[in-house]
Amino acid sequence: MLMLTVDISMYPLKDDFITPITWFIERLATYPNIKRKTNALATQICGPHDEVMAMLSKEMKAAHEHFGQAVFVCKFLPGERELDYQDHFGKGGHTAGANE
Repeated sequence: MLMLTVDISMYPLKDDFITPITWFIERLATYPNIKRKTNALATQICGPHDEVMAMLSKEMKAAHEHFGQAVFVCKFLPGERELDYQDHFGKGGHTAGANE
């Protein structure tokens, strides 16, 4: 099964931007076959390619119909990525290019 990971940010074009963002994220959380992790800047989702794309199409359209204009910025990565990834940069590891 072809998997897809997407990093998505919603930017509603209105003063009250928290309400539409929260509404959108809560709707994404209702899909049982799709993993979701939200941080302060974006939401990452991962699941079967066709299901992720269908979900995004449906929910982005619903957001535009419900709240009006909003910009969605997405990064699409083929495959399944670890949504709980923790980096180790700056923790004693070699930094390529630093002082070389």
